[in-house]
Amino acid sequence: MALVTRRRVLRALGGGGLGLLAAGGLGTAQAYRFGVTRHARPLPGLKAPLRVVFLTDLHYGLYIGAGSVRAWVDAANAQTPDLVLLGGDQLDSRLDEEPQALLTELARLRAPLGVYGVWGNHDYGSFGRYGGRHYGPARTDWLAKRGVLEAAFANAGVTILRNAGRPLRDDLYVGGVDDLWHGQPDVGTALAGAEERATLLVTHNPDLLPELPQEVGLTLCGHTHGGQVRLPVIGAPMVPSRYGQRYAMGWVEGAHGTPAYVSRGLGLSGIPFRNLCEPEVTVVDLQPR
Repeated sequence: MALVTRRRVLRALGGGGLGLLAAGGLGTAQAYRFGVTRHARPLPGLKAPLRVVFLTDLHYGLYIGAGSVRAWVDAANAQTPDLVLLGGDQLDSRLDEEPQALLTELARLRAPLGVYGVWGNHDYGSFGRYGGRHYGPARTDWLAKRGVLEAAFANAGVTILRNAGRPLRDDLYVGGVDDLWHGQPDVGTALAGAEERATLLVTHNPDLLPELPQEVGLTLCGHTHGGQVRLPVIGAPMVPSRYGQRYAMGWVEGAHGTPAYVSRGLGLSGIPFRNLCEPEVTVVDLQPR
């Protein structure tokens, strides 16, 4: 399990790499300036067009505050989506209280088919499933904390799909799975009610893609941040994936020929900067096929 930490990234970059980053003006400008990426694809089983906005890896807490989330929500709403999906790692801090500022911003998301999300590995650190430098010691009550936060997100209009799914239209089903590292993902259960509908699956970690037990119409993933720090020619010195660069970012393919998109995400993990790896609000326009 390759966690992205400050020490790991700096070791991978080395002194020369850090000099290159400094010369290129690496810092908050690249870390907090985001873009909107647009994609169009057919989705088998769909009978009417569908616009999905995908927001992932917000990492609210250590380096990200409510102002950043507010800008991302504004950008998402400006796309007039039919559906908003959150790809996990919404949280990245020790949570002794509910993150009200984050929830207030997420409650502003507007989509007629709803807002759905999954948990990621840093969410589990925030629950207290494991300890860390900024999470403090592991909690014995992390399961209860997870339940409290799922209810808090639901009150803000965000339904967390933990190995669960929902029929959203006669032609559309969305499912979400638990985190690969700290949960127990179950794709079959998440998509059990899909029947003949077009299927969307959200998994935080793209390393689940080779293990998909069945074909899925489209899978959306986060987790890797595109490597977060990329260098000319060599790409990302470190990607938190057992498959290295294979699922670092962009359009990839999972088991059974399943198309998948791995977003570069929006927040920051391990280190408070990015390079050549712009944060993204992802818009996917899906058409019948």
